Amino acid sequence: MKSHTKYILIILSIFSLTPSFAEPLEQGFSKISLKTTHVRGNIYMLEGVGGFAGGNIGVSAGTDGVLLVDDQLSPMSEKINTALADINTGKLRFILNTHWHGDHSGSNGHFAKQATIISHANARKRLMSDQENFFGKSPARPKQAWPIITFEQAINIHFNDEDIQFIHYADGHTDGDAVVYFPNSKVAHLGDHFFNGTFPFVDLDTGGNAFNLTRNVANIIESLPEDTLVIPGHGALSDMQGLKAYHAMLQATTTHVQKLASEGESLEAIQLSGLPSEWTAWGGGFINEANWIKIIYNSLAK
Repeated sequence: MKSHTKYILIILSIFSLTPSFAEPLEQGFSKISLKTTHVRGNIYMLEGVGGFAGGNIGVSAGTDGVLLVDDQLSPMSEKINTALADINTGKLRFILNTHWHGDHSGSNGHFAKQATIISHANARKRLMSDQENFFGKSPARPKQAWPIITFEQAINIHFNDEDIQFIHYADGHTDGDAVVYFPNSKVAHLGDHFFNGTFPFVDLDTGGNAFNLTRNVANIIESLPEDTLVIPGHGALSDMQGLKAYHAMLQATTTHVQKLASEGESLEAIQLSGLPSEWTAWGGGFINEANWIKIIYNSLAK
């Protein structure tokens, strides 16, 4: 990720993408477009091009209207509207937040006038209150941005001829993550449980843990048909082979750091020696190799 894009991401994350803080950065977002990919059936993916727009959006578009999985950063809301109009002229009825982070829920306030927002209970609690994590302090979101339907384990949404499954996986990326599965289309949206091709960000300060993430991804793989197409929170559209490759990385790197730590190696020493060479290419995203080692090491204490 280019340094200026990373800087924008950090600043926007600190301030939870509220309109007052997002407005000075609108000019930077003017160059970002949304790429629409037809995934399968009535499911689409919206992905930012030309800059950091936030996490990938899943779209169910059919005779019942439109359902979104996540809604990116707040300055992207009008571009999301335009992309949706090109897919389907029906009403936007539901938004499913995979977790609380602003790059996945930043447009909640904009779309709340149109759609019912649903999330895990912990994601709503995080949005309702001040948070502090790796990026700094994030103030509570305005009330209109809060999900109005929450669940603890799972919820089904019967929409567009799909019995959509929205399922909580505990304490992986955060304490309030849930993944979405469209069984008729055989498409899953994993939110930030899946960073395709890069080391993931795990928010240790709001309930995440690298070892739980690894376990959750293994459980998700076991639950999905082999021909499922997978929308990641970040990165290109994938399939089960891509998800399995990601899990292999998680399993190998967490085991490597855990072993060295159990032998008395310090964090600094492990970072200096690095990961086995087969995994270093995964450090080309937002989380580099040293940061990923630190996340794993600090997860041991939790």
